[in-house]
Amino acid sequence: MEILGYAASVLIGISLGLIGGGGSILTVPVLVYLFGFDALIATEYSLFIVGISSLVGSVSYFKKGLVNLKMALLFGIPSIISIFLTRMYLLPLIPDVLMSVKGFTFTKNIFLLLSFAGLMILASYKMIRNTVKVGIPDEENTLLAMGQGSIVGVLTGLVGAGGGFMIIPALVNLLKIPMKTAVGTSLVIISFNSLIGFIASTETEKTDWKILISIAAIAVAGIMIGTHLSKKIDGKKLKPAFGWFILIMGIYIIGKEIRHLF
Repeated sequence: MEILGYAASVLIGISLGLIGGGGSILTVPVLVYLFGFDALIATEYSLFIVGISSLVGSVSYFKKGLVNLKMALLFGIPSIISIFLTRMYLLPLIPDVLMSVKGFTFTKNIFLLLSFAGLMILASYKMIRNTVKVGIPDEENTLLAMGQGSIVGVLTGLVGAGGGFMIIPALVNLLKIPMKTAVGTSLVIISFNSLIGFIASTETEKTDWKILISIAAIAVAGIMIGTHLSKKIDGKKLKPAFGWFILIMGIYIIGKEIRHLF
């Protein structure tokens, strides 16, 4: 299964390089179902893998001038604050067993995976619709974008998702950033969000750095491939197909975890 996991890790990077998001949606299922990590560790490791991959991927966008640092800070700072608060205070409050009645056991792991599956279905809907419109920004939209940044931070902190599927629509629809610049800016936001979330929650002495760095290195190779392909392929055209794949994955996880309840 690990061989399949390493192969799937390439897709994490390719997704990030092509469409500026979606990588974290793949990372947690890969870590749980192919590498055998429990959900809590998977969300933690996902933050590192997606953070490093996005950071490397953002470099080429920086060189091309396709990163809006002002908007990255505007959206990113509320996200970072939310991630820190979620990983440090909210996540530890969730008990290991939320409910246990007559053979029905609802654990923290199942809760996190079901939450993640719900997030996947939401992401798939946005990707399948694939509607973005560029207009003129206004103050109200800026405040909405900051609010959405906070929501992305909570999701990133809770389930280890970078939130690119929410970041790009906010950058394009609310802050009126061109699509190519939105992808580069999204990678910067995802990288800082994810790495800060990882640092805020990791226990260094317990981290399996060997396998973590191996997966991250393969994902980085994938993002370089994805960035190269983005010059020839319009990522927007691939989003709906990727959305259907994510939808199927989300439904599969829900079915698998519901069976674990009994």
